Amino acid sequence: MEFVEFKGKTLDEALMQASVELGCASTDLEYNVVSEGSTGFLGLIGSKPFVISARKKKTFVDDVREYLETLFKAMDIQADIKIEFNETDNLLDIDVEGPEMGILIGKRGQTLDALQYLISLAVNKKSDSYIRVKLDTENYRARRKETLENLAKNIAFKVKRTKRSFALEPMNPYERRIIHATLQNDKYVSTRSEGEEPYRKVIVYLKKYDRNNK
Repeated sequence: MEFVEFKGKTLDEALMQASVELGCASTDLEYNVVSEGSTGFLGLIGSKPFVISARKKKTFVDDVREYLETLFKAMDIQADIKIEFNETDNLLDIDVEGPEMGILIGKRGQTLDALQYLISLAVNKKSDSYIRVKLDTENYRARRKETLENLAKNIAFKVKRTKRSFALEPMNPYERRIIHATLQNDKYVSTRSEGEEPYRKVIVYLKKYDRNNK
C-alpha cells in the first residue's frame, strides 16, 4: 500500500484522520511527517496544517502476498491469491486461482511442490518459529490424496494376489506418507521407503502371516 497524505491542526489530528480513512488504529499506522505546520499570526493568518504521509503497517500476510505477486509475475502467471494464517497450528494456507493453473501444478504436482518449498524458505527465513506452508490450486491436494489412496489399495490387492512386493514410482515425503497411512492397518501387507531423495520410493510387501495367530 502506498503512502497517502493526511492533514490536521496537530499531529494527533492528522493521525486521527489517517486512522479513519484507512480503517485502522493509529498504532497500526506507519507515517512520516511532511510538514509540522504552524499556527500563524494570532493563530489565524498564515497558519499551516500538520501534514503526514501514512499507510497501514505491513502484516506478515501482506509480505507473503507481495512475494507471491512478484513470483507469479516473473512466471507470467495470472493469479488470484487467497491467504489464511492459522497462528495456533502455525500453518500458512495459500490457495491460488487463475486461467493457467495446469502450468502451476506441473507434472504430478512437481511445480506446485517446488513453489511450496520456495515459499516455505522465504517465509521461514524471517520467522522465529517454523511455519508450515500449504500451497494449493483447484483443490489439487485433495484430488491427489484421493488418487494416491486408491493407488495404495490397488497395489495392496495386487501384492496379496501375486504374493510379490511392488515398488511405486518415486514420490516426495508428503505423498509417501499418504501411501504409508493408507495401508498402515492392513493385516496382510506393509510398507517401507527405500532410496535417496529425490528418487525415494515406497515398497509394498506381504507380511509374514501366521495362520495359527489370526
